[in-house]
Amino acid sequence: MPLVEAIRLALAQIRVQKLKSFFTLLGVTIGVMFLIAVVSIVQGMSNYVTTAVAGKFLGVNTATLRKFPNFQTGNVTDAQWHLWMRRPPITIADAYAVRDALPAGAGWAIDDEKWVNAESKYTNGGPQLLAHATTPQLFKIKSLVVTQGRVFNEEEEQLGLPVAVIGVETQQYYFPGVDPIGREIKVGGLPFRVIGILEKQGTLFGQPLDRVIYAPFNSPMQRFTGARINLAGVIVQAPSPAAMTDVQETVTELMRQRHKLHPAQDNDFVVETSASALSAWDKIRGYLVGAGIFLPAIGLVVGGIVIMNIMLVAVAERTREIGIRKSLGARRRDVMAQFLAEATTLSILGAAFGIGLGFGLSKLLSSAFNLPSGVAPWSIVVALGLGGGVGIAAGIYPASRASRLDPIVALRAE
Repeated sequence: MPLVEAIRLALAQIRVQKLKSFFTLLGVTIGVMFLIAVVSIVQGMSNYVTTAVAGKFLGVNTATLRKFPNFQTGNVTDAQWHLWMRRPPITIADAYAVRDALPAGAGWAIDDEKWVNAESKYTNGGPQLLAHATTPQLFKIKSLVVTQGRVFNEEEEQLGLPVAVIGVETQQYYFPGVDPIGREIKVGGLPFRVIGILEKQGTLFGQPLDRVIYAPFNSPMQRFTGARINLAGVIVQAPSPAAMTDVQETVTELMRQRHKLHPAQDNDFVVETSASALSAWDKIRGYLVGAGIFLPAIGLVVGGIVIMNIMLVAVAERTREIGIRKSLGARRRDVMAQFLAEATTLSILGAAFGIGLGFGLSKLLSSAFNLPSGVAPWSIVVALGLGGGVGIAAGIYPASRASRLDPIVALRAE
């Protein structure tokens, strides 16, 4: 029997037995729905983490020299923490040595940061701000765009002028109802003149990215961030993804020389990239995706059992039909193909409905719990494959049983 004809007969049978077909579809639909919903949420979270960490926090094609990792999952043991604390600090001299060693076209910036208290004459207080003592190229490396005013320049940084670029939340809290450009904000009692306002950045892992203030590295802001004790980070940016490895190796080799490390000794610093920062998330994502496939697969197994039982009932109910078909010349494989096509068509239809409902459920969960969601094309292929596989697996025994019926015995059935 041609495949198209088998599918046509299967669809006709589904139309005739609507209620039975509905319950047959239900198990597969529910299993696929949850699979698509879970994978969509995980994919959305993955896209969010990747974009947020690479784009907003670290920057594109960047590596950051630090004393110890800034991204760490799991518990850090006391022994590991004490080991990190005994490491030598990343100094200002190290930062400038890195700058001088970089190849042409590479970017470089110092970014030292600390939460500080601030004040202005336009409000009676406000939340702490994340203060950055930084060099001007940081704005380019992290794609920080100023919507009002301007960023500070190299001359202002070298002279250490007390100027600042602030985030939109800083503006809302400390300059309510007034234009902050040209006005003063005090950090630790020292005034800084606002010269620019950054565009809205949002949040990263719940941390506000707009409650910030940026000032030149050589300005008085350096007193509050503790740069002379240990720099929070020295950021380098490769001119292209292909040059990233060379830039990392340059920084690593230079720091090993400056710290006088022997070849057998481990690094007493880290050069953190978006890939290394996201490696832990990749493991977590793998577990979540595995769980998102395994748990709905249990529902698909149940759906397969339901399909098999209903198909067995169908074989019993249609014994006379099978006898007539075989007496008119239908071969065993034609009968088997018909019942397999019915089971597979039902299962794939259930998977298709489940895919649609799964995307709807993921959007609902995304809106209700403020979770990101995203479409993973491979999950659609897997869902349809699982649906078809469940139908074939569940239909083999009923189809085989139907094909083995003796036509004479089958014609006698009422």
